Amino acid sequence: MPTANSNNAATPGDDSDLMPRPLAGRHAFVTGGNRGIGAAIARELADLGANITLAARDEAALRHQSQALSQRGDIAVTCQAMDLREPGSISEGMAAAREELGPISILINNAGIAPAAPLAKLELDSWRETFEINVQASFLLSQAVLDDMQRQGFGRMINISSTAGLRGYPFVAAYVASKHALIGLTRALALELAKEPITVNAVCPGYAETEMADNAIRNIQQSGKTEAEARAILTRGNPQGRLIQPDEVAATVGWLCLPSSASITGQAIAIAGGEVM
Repeated sequence: MPTANSNNAATPGDDSDLMPRPLAGRHAFVTGGNRGIGAAIARELADLGANITLAARDEAALRHQSQALSQRGDIAVTCQAMDLREPGSISEGMAAAREELGPISILINNAGIAPAAPLAKLELDSWRETFEINVQASFLLSQAVLDDMQRQGFGRMINISSTAGLRGYPFVAAYVASKHALIGLTRALALELAKEPITVNAVCPGYAETEMADNAIRNIQQSGKTEAEARAILTRGNPQGRLIQPDEVAATVGWLCLPSSASITGQAIAIAGGEVM
């Protein structure tokens, strides 16, 4: 797909901008970057100076987000329409991203799905698809960027998990199991790469103000609850009694990507108002 603002790409160490840009010239690859938490993370990394590849299935949404993102400064932005269920699509998308913006030094595994069903009605195809997108894609993408990071002497892999990776929730068994697996992958890779200048962390939001939460609220309303009652049910596990904002998640991701965060690895950081301690 075409690149927005690609002629203005910064190079590592470029300090020509008036704002601090500690990630200037770094190439960040963000899955699910067309909306919600992924879009917020892309904005945060762009503001820190990174060049951005957005990846998702929705090509139209990617183009829209790419255009908006390219207005945030002297950065390069491109997008790749990819099906994260398909290893071939992942390989092609990664190769195209490198062709556009060079080697990848920051990987944000954000894309995910959360099918809801009681155990008795949870279909095997739904279980498999959840693991393909939430876990397998993260494994394949991490494997694909490893050589880039090793050659550059800098790497940040960040997996967007969930409080569902730290505790259980009813009626979302596939989602909970996949997010636990993603944290396991995070911890294993962090130890494997601990002697290298590459960190691997997981960020675990509670219910956030995203399309996923909107869908959950609509599902609860089907039981006869009002929107306010549905929202209260969704937030009752959060001691602060509110939904997490995508920008809060993005700020944590940005911090983990900084060169000064080199000693933070193997962590699963909850952003949940005290729901998980």
